Amino acid sequence: MSRPNEPLARDRASDPAPHLHDQLRQRLSALCRQGRTQGPHRAEVDQILLWLTGFSAVELEAQIAAKSDFATFFAVAPMLNPARSEIKGVVCGVRVEAVEEPLMREIRYLDKLIDELAKGKAMDKILRRPG
Repeated sequence: MSRPNEPLARDRASDPAPHLHDQLRQRLSALCRQGRTQGPHRAEVDQILLWLTGFSAVELEAQIAAKSDFATFFAVAPMLNPARSEIKGVVCGVRVEAVEEPLMREIRYLDKLIDELAKGKAMDKILRRPG
């Protein structure tokens, strides 16, 4: 336990990158492992990832096999879906549309989509299809 005037070992607010990238790599890997191995959710998680990023199925598999972190995953995405800006709501206590940092916003979009899938929302609604 640290004393009140003692500095923290790492000020995460001013240096989030090392901690963030470690978490992001683990989160993407866990998301793919968890969602993609539970029966019907595998195809749905893949569909969400393909819709969000523009990856082909082969490109997505390559990113997962390479254990890409989120920074790399989103940076090399062929075409981030413009409809992702329609994703609104709260995930992990954070309003998705209020996230200013670009990488974190993309991660929250993905979290929100997976959250909607877990809650049983229809795929057409998750993928923001008109109708």
